[in-house]
Amino acid sequence: MRRTLPLTLVAFLAGALSACAYNPELGRQQMTIVDDSSLAKAGEQAWAQALSKSNVSRDQRANARVRAVGQRVVNAAGLGQQPWDYAVFDDKAPNAFVLPGGHVGVTTGLLNLVDNDDQLAAVIGHETGHVVARHAAERQSQNMTSSLLLGVLGATVGGGTGQAINSYGGDAAKYGFLLPFSRKQELEADRLGVDYMQRAGYRPREAVILWLHMQASGGSNTPQFASTHPSDETRITALENYLAQRGW
Repeated sequence: MRRTLPLTLVAFLAGALSACAYNPELGRQQMTIVDDSSLAKAGEQAWAQALSKSNVSRDQRANARVRAVGQRVVNAAGLGQQPWDYAVFDDKAPNAFVLPGGHVGVTTGLLNLVDNDDQLAAVIGHETGHVVARHAAERQSQNMTSSLLLGVLGATVGGGTGQAINSYGGDAAKYGFLLPFSRKQELEADRLGVDYMQRAGYRPREAVILWLHMQASGGSNTPQFASTHPSDETRITALENYLAQRGW
């Protein structure tokens, strides 16, 4: 007996297709069914929580440094018209993050790792690239789409097959689509980041040196196929190829 797609799935697929739009910064189609304002609100809440529950550095010079470099980069990215918040967190692990709504956190471990402001600009440029590329909205849209499709298909098929989709479909979606796409987003943010740091007057080649430092510091032991971030080798090679293409 031939099965037909449920109206819920048909309506959702139609809505998802209508949410696809071309992103000129990325040079590809992008599906975003999540509203930016709701993400910004969630970002505000997460930022307030980070400030209240994490150890914020009181080093005025470190905070001023991150703010000064960051502002040059976000201005170069065309985002200077919106307010940005920067904070340095006391954490030995070299890390940085961006939250929707214009919030950037940098750890003391990262500041200790970088040799100069150019390398710091590479990190902040990468995080700014996620904002311009609307990666947070895209990633959340992918997660919502995957979850809903698996739930609808499991309910439609029924029986043992439906249980198998619900049991193993999550991992299939995770390793076959969500994580690989996340790695693609990371490489896109790297590319946009060097564009912004170059426009801001920083040396783009320092981005490669930054990742060589990250690689030497230990990096991640997670296999690339199961990681949301590219391996250091993949990242360095992609950056070197892009810099050569741009003549930097």
